[in-house]
Amino acid sequence: MFVLGITGGIGSGKSTVSGLLAERGLMVLDADEISRSVTGPMGRAMPEIAETFGKRVVSSNGALNRKAMSDIAFSDKNKLDKLSSIIHRHVFEQIDETLQKEKEKGTKCVVLDVPIPVNKFRELCNQIWVVTCDKDVRLARLQKRGMEKEEAERRIAVQMTDDEYCELGDHAIDNSWDLEDLKDKVEVLIREQLYERGIRI
Repeated sequence: MFVLGITGGIGSGKSTVSGLLAERGLMVLDADEISRSVTGPMGRAMPEIAETFGKRVVSSNGALNRKAMSDIAFSDKNKLDKLSSIIHRHVFEQIDETLQKEKEKGTKCVVLDVPIPVNKFRELCNQIWVVTCDKDVRLARLQKRGMEKEEAERRIAVQMTDDEYCELGDHAIDNSWDLEDLKDKVEVLIREQLYERGIRI
């Protein structure tokens, strides 16, 4: 089974690329969605989080109390790192299980959409497409979503640069233009990289 990784910074259009591939019939595993699931009501990461940080970080419905957790985590980098480590491990355990099931079913290709290309992500993927975008375009997109400019700039600043992302990927997609331009670029990669491997979508 071919595992195609999609990654890129906030506002780059990574999720749009994954959405285009989903429209073509590919299964997309979204690490952000899985992260919300494992920290949701009775999520698989919650027992370990409660044991590590105490029951005050668990809401009445069994989900992560994000306000209480952020008060703890963001006051202590070690605790933030510990929380990230717990969530990442459970996210990738769930991804591993899903990939194994799809492989057993004979699925030819699965897309893995991850915001940060950690080592485990790179190990799982046969190929990685990096979505890049001009910073001013990203800022405009984030502000259109309702984010203040200062907050958007801060979030972009703490992430890896496009060059750093590209060093970890196999192909780069510049999404600084419009949707039609993006569709054309994705179509080229589908034909060159997926069709060549017998993956018809």
